[in-house]
This record gives sequence, structure tokens and C-alpha cells, in this order.
Amino acid sequence: MKEIRKVGVFVKRKRPQAIKVIREMGEWLRERGVGCAAEAEVAKEVGWSCVPTEEMIQDVDMVVVLGGDGTILAAARALRDRPVPILGVNIGGLGFLTEIALEELYPALEAILRGEYEINERMLLDVEFHKADGEENFTVLNDAVINKGALSRLISIETQVNGEHLTTFRADGLIISTPTGSTAYNLSAGGPIVYPSLHSIIITPICPHTLTNRPIIVPEDAVVSATLLSEREEVYLTLDGQVGLPMRAGDRVKVKRSSKAVALIRSPFRSYFEVLRTKLGWGGDLIGKEKGGEGEVAR
Repeated sequence: MKEIRKVGVFVKRKRPQAIKVIREMGEWLRERGVGCAAEAEVAKEVGWSCVPTEEMIQDVDMVVVLGGDGTILAAARALRDRPVPILGVNIGGLGFLTEIALEELYPALEAILRGEYEINERMLLDVEFHKADGEENFTVLNDAVINKGALSRLISIETQVNGEHLTTFRADGLIISTPTGSTAYNLSAGGPIVYPSLHSIIITPICPHTLTNRPIIVPEDAVVSATLLSEREEVYLTLDGQVGLPMRAGDRVKVKRSSKAVALIRSPFRSYFEVLRTKLGWGGDLIGKEKGGEGEVAR
């Protein structure tokens, strides 16, 4: 494992608790000979040297994210060209990506500084947005979503996999996600939960008109194309739930696995399945318990 000499910090804004934690963590790290850096606004607030985010991320060996899964997504977007390990610390409840609870921060950091940590590599998707006036390129950790505005009717999205026609979805929208994103919007839309290390691409229609239009999982080397056919409807392409772009009839979204990846530091305190049980409220504790002494299994 590479020696950690400097730590970068990303934080959810407007969280006074996070600022307090950053100050304390900075002192704790410096006592152990490790430098700290943060985004300019945060650095100014805690009294650190202010440098642009682009410069900050070039000079760190690890990133600590204080916030929630949305803050991890923002950090991953900033770090897309630098696969430094990310430690996600949730200020609040546990997250699917921010697996470390606040009270576990320092035990986790101690283990990391000793080199005792494991990396969970998460695949990214490259998204090409082809439209009449040009092309834009993005990289996402969770998903690319084509969805209609609140008052729009169902939209038609012609979908291909590796150049072969899959179907034309008549739906509220379409989600193209990574396994990491399978527990985000994909899950709300009835898509499958996919274990993060199973590299694949998930295609999930949102409220399809035809009930036989079901989610489908395709190989990681597949290229998925989705073309908007509907006119006069309000439609947007949303990337990781944080970037939104208007779409018009004829615009096409092309999605494939990125050559880059995000390196998340795995929690030493709980497994992925424990995070699932906690976040989704799965009631495993009732299984096998008897009711009223009659030998009946609780259901």
C-alpha cells in the first residue's frame, strides 16, 4: 500500500458538524505527520491554506469524504483522473457508499495509516451525449438517466445494445446504471440490486407502458445507446443525480464502461450485506423466532 502523506477532504456544505470534525481530524493527522487539504471554501473556514480543487486533488494520497453518498459522487467526479482511495464517512446514518460511521473515523484512519485496509474498486461509465449542436462527454459512478418532466406524457426511447435493436421503451424514462448505482434510482424503479464487484451495466425502464418491459443486465463490455424519439415533451438527461441537461428529439446517449475506476476504502467494521440490511430495513432478526410458545415461525 502507498504511504499516506497527505489527505484531501470533501465535505457536504452547510454542515457545521462537519467543519468541527475537519478541524479535529486535521490536528489528529498532523500529530502523526500527515498533511491535510480541502476545497477552497472549506479550507478558508477551518484556517487552512486555500488552493483550487484541481490543484488540491493532484497533491493528495487519499481523500476523506464527510457527508453522504451525494458527496461521494461529487468527489468521484472531481477525482475521475486520479484513482486515489476514498474513505466515505457518513454524517448521519450509514450510506451505501459512505460506509463508515462518524464514531469509526479515527479507528479507520489508524488502520489506514498502518497500511491495513482493502480497496473496493467500482466501475465507472463513460457517457457520450450526442445532440444537434455537438457532443458532450461525462463520466458517472451511479447512472445516466433519461427522464421526462413532471407534466410530460410518456416518452419513446429507442434502445440498442452493441448496435443491435433492443426495444423502443414507452415509459417515464430510462436508467442506465453501474452495479454501484443499482441501489440508487435503479432500486426505486424496480431494478435489481447487483453486487458491486459484478461488473455489468443495468438497463431499467421507469414505469414502462408495457409491463413486459423489464430491467435487463448486460455485460460490462456492452455499448448501450438510447435515442429520444418523442417531440414536444420536456425531457432531461441526468448524470449521477447532480448534472441535468435538456434533451430534444433525435438526441442520443451512448454509454459504455470507462477505462477509469473509483477506489473506495472498504469498511473494516461491516460487510456490504450488513449495509444492505441496515439501509433497506430487512427484518432478518425475526426469522426462526417462535411465537407464543407454539412453535410457529414468525413471518
